[in-house]
Amino acid sequence: MALLPNLIAAMIFAITVGAGTIRLWRSHRAAWQARMRHYDNFAETVGGLVLCCDGSGRVTLVSANCEALFGLPPNELMGRGFFERVQVADRPAFLKTISDARARSAPVHATLRWRSSEWRRRGDYAEPVFLWLEMRARHGGDFRAPDEGTMSPDAVAVFRDVTEAKRREAEIEDARAAAVEANLGKDYFLAHAGHELRTPLNTIIGFSELLGDPRLAPPDFAKQREYAKVIHQSGLHLLSVVNSILNMSKIQSGSLAIELEAFAVAPLIDLCCDMVKLQAKNSRVELLRACPETLDEMTGDKRVCTQILINLLSNAIKFTPPNGSVTISARQEPHFLLIRVTDTGIGIAERDLPHLGNPFFQAKALPDRQDRGTGLGLSIVRGLVGLQGGSIVVASEPDKGTCVHVRLPLDGRGLTATVGAPAKIETIARLPVQEQRDLTQSMTVQKIA
Repeated sequence: MALLPNLIAAMIFAITVGAGTIRLWRSHRAAWQARMRHYDNFAETVGGLVLCCDGSGRVTLVSANCEALFGLPPNELMGRGFFERVQVADRPAFLKTISDARARSAPVHATLRWRSSEWRRRGDYAEPVFLWLEMRARHGGDFRAPDEGTMSPDAVAVFRDVTEAKRREAEIEDARAAAVEANLGKDYFLAHAGHELRTPLNTIIGFSELLGDPRLAPPDFAKQREYAKVIHQSGLHLLSVVNSILNMSKIQSGSLAIELEAFAVAPLIDLCCDMVKLQAKNSRVELLRACPETLDEMTGDKRVCTQILINLLSNAIKFTPPNGSVTISARQEPHFLLIRVTDTGIGIAERDLPHLGNPFFQAKALPDRQDRGTGLGLSIVRGLVGLQGGSIVVASEPDKGTCVHVRLPLDGRGLTATVGAPAKIETIARLPVQEQRDLTQSMTVQKIA
């Protein structure tokens, strides 16, 4: 009988404790639901995703607008879900922001990359799309979901997608860098153009003063002829520089019009070889022509094609030492004419290859000659090839030589309106020796000079 009162008392105690536990659970649940509604309203107000995170970066609460913003249900981001989507390099910044927010009363800011639910196709595989998220976090008070045990202060973080703003920021920075580069290029161009014009002008003024002053003019007629020859050569060099600058200006301004006509390729190559053979002879450089028995006509600007070949041949001869050789070859491909100018000259260092085609740029390892050129030759070729809708590849090795490949459309009548920008120069830090050997072996090689 003594056990009955104890049993009744125990049952009453158990019922009381159970009722208290239920009331406490309901109270916690009501508080949790109220907090959820509070953060959901807050998330809708600020237009961002709201998370509650503990000290380890685990998410304990996700606002209901998660799926509307990022296409993911809230449970995908709970626990370590959100952290696993943070770009690996940005995870330390995320954890530090959470830690600082829990330790301070003031908000803490960060920007991080986060893997979205979208994927981008890249041929046979797909890669995830990362978004830029702006993170603002601060101490959120003591809160955890009721089933997570001991409560501790969490951090409340608001995330907003700033990917588009980052893209615009990058575009503005690229435009600013391009403007700075353009200004530097203009200054560089003007400085070098002034130098190239001043040098022959000084020669012309100096020697003409000597010939014009009876007190200074040499009595020897042969010496006078020598001075006159120097003035003539300097004048020709000056004219060449001015013409090159004018050509560059026309190309860059788009005022160099293309005049299409049908013409034979082989006679044009012969003509260009004849125009530079004296230069090759004076430099003691062997000039070779390798073309197939027949080459079809092409439709393009004959004047522009002539300038391209002259500049390539002249450059190759200029930078080839005595007893070297320069070979020009051509062959037809589907819809294109491939022209190669190969030399056994000084070559171009790998560090200089990316700068090829920049106005007045010259590689460092130039031969010790008086005629160092202006550095405009390949820049002009680049612009002229772009006008024709072609492409350029330059392969080179120091002390072995250089090979320039130019591809031009066989029929220029099909050029689009976008053609006209300077052709991009693709560079290779080696010579295609076997390819060149196979090409010349299949053709008749003719010595020009």
